[in-house]
Amino acid sequence: MGSWGLRLVLACCLLLAFACGPALGRVPQGPQEVQEQEGTKEPPLDHAERDEENHEKYSPRQGEEAPASRCFRCCDPGSPVYQAIPMPQINITILKGEKGDRGDRGLQGKYGKTGSVGARGHMGPKGQKGSMGAPGDRCKNHYAAFSVGRKKPLHSNDYYQTVIFDTEFVNLYGHFNMFTGKFYCYVPGIYFFSLNVHTWNQKETYLHIMKNGEEVVILYAQVSDRSIMQSQSLMLELRDQDEVWVRLFKGERENAIFSDEFDTYITFSGYLVKHALEP
Repeated sequence: MGSWGLRLVLACCLLLAFACGPALGRVPQGPQEVQEQEGTKEPPLDHAERDEENHEKYSPRQGEEAPASRCFRCCDPGSPVYQAIPMPQINITILKGEKGDRGDRGLQGKYGKTGSVGARGHMGPKGQKGSMGAPGDRCKNHYAAFSVGRKKPLHSNDYYQTVIFDTEFVNLYGHFNMFTGKFYCYVPGIYFFSLNVHTWNQKETYLHIMKNGEEVVILYAQVSDRSIMQSQSLMLELRDQDEVWVRLFKGERENAIFSDEFDTYITFSGYLVKHALEP
């Protein structure tokens, strides 16, 4: 038992001592004493004689002090009045034990139901201005353009001929190859192309704008006594590494394009209109 249990037992013993003390003070008489008392009984007295005898028996004589401890019957006249003995007050705080050790953590209970969304709080104070961020990438613009010309005439032959240009007006990033006469796509998107030639009198003019070996559009002029300027234009959607060039038809027909070394009569141009990645 702990200190708390010992204190509780002590308190219970004190209460029993106060409650049962008077009863335990009376000693029971044995059988022999009862017989002796019965043998010495005197004849009963009347009420007046009994009161006088009791008064002489229990009243102190002259010059004598009343005994400190004396028993009285409640029916005797002149019996002293005893004050009630108050019950002892026990301080319950002395029965409190020491604080015990902390117990083990219990199991976690079940999660409760999700509550409703609370009201929107007040707007907080404005924060401080942040530090400057790192510089971003340079704005990336996509361009592609070329414009070339030819100062030499070209006559048909028994095979197809790629028109080679000898004059470079614009060739952005070198996407047009002057040696092969072809434009190579390095920026995919939508392009605009334009072809201008000068016809030769008394001869046909028969050319094609080609894309990856396929004929896309034709530039044609019939035989005439006069030479004229003839043009063709179109837009193409190109992918990376696509090729575009101008081809003269083979010699089944007598066809040619005119030019001289003093002026440029033949031109071929193209430029990017919209990049493929733009929305």
